[in-house]
Amino acid sequence: MIHNDEVMIAVAPNGARKTQQDHPQLPINPKEIAHAAAACVDAGACMLHLHVRDENLRHSLDAQHYKEAIQTIRLEVGEDLIIQITTEAVGIYNREQQIQTVHEVRPEAVSLAIREISPVGVDEKISAEFFSFLQRERIAPQYILYDKEDILHFNELLERGIVPDEHVSVLLVLGRYAENQQSDSADLAPLLSFLPDVQHWSLCAFGASEADCMLEAIQRGGHCRVGFENNLLMANGSKAENNAALVKAVSDGATSLDRKIASADAARKLLGMS
Repeated sequence: MIHNDEVMIAVAPNGARKTQQDHPQLPINPKEIAHAAAACVDAGACMLHLHVRDENLRHSLDAQHYKEAIQTIRLEVGEDLIIQITTEAVGIYNREQQIQTVHEVRPEAVSLAIREISPVGVDEKISAEFFSFLQRERIAPQYILYDKEDILHFNELLERGIVPDEHVSVLLVLGRYAENQQSDSADLAPLLSFLPDVQHWSLCAFGASEADCMLEAIQRGGHCRVGFENNLLMANGSKAENNAALVKAVSDGATSLDRKIASADAARKLLGMS
């Protein structure tokens, strides 16, 4: 694994399912997301993992919703955050619709669950063409891997050239399918043992052990994604005041381990975006 001195911290402030009944500071509309984004930049975030909702507050991959949200966030934070859109299906969208959204939005960065965008047994020509499009358009992909099977499938796609081997960035996920969606930092090492020698790997973790899992990732040379999408609690079990509080906790933890915090510009260089 490549060990970078600078830690990239991404924030996932809302996700596809939670509402303000879950937390009153969970941002839903573009203005709320932009306000949260600015606070998270101050706390140490260099990337925003963006979900948008439709008029009925349901998960949406609508290109116009994305464009409006991105414009609103940019007015608030300028270029101080990488804005990464999600292609998460949430049982609503098929992979053709997911790919079409990226073609229409042309975002700076995008997250792609391998099990959704290029699952075993699908037409790999479509996958290869899409990944090549991202490379040509300089859209930075982050490949989401949930378990050993995802990692092994991703390894095969990488070895066969379906996934380009330039600036490969992956996100490992802990706790998504665990009991009560509670993560365990001890589950990271087994996943890393199957991961190929990619340029960058990050971690997100469900539940109140998020902070412990992030410290484990930082100590192992990884990067972090935190936020209300996966967790609403601080390490002591109290409810976080807002997304920025979760970001700051990770930033403070990284600093205590002598890892620098990457700015958006530094992260763009690390990810080959500039």
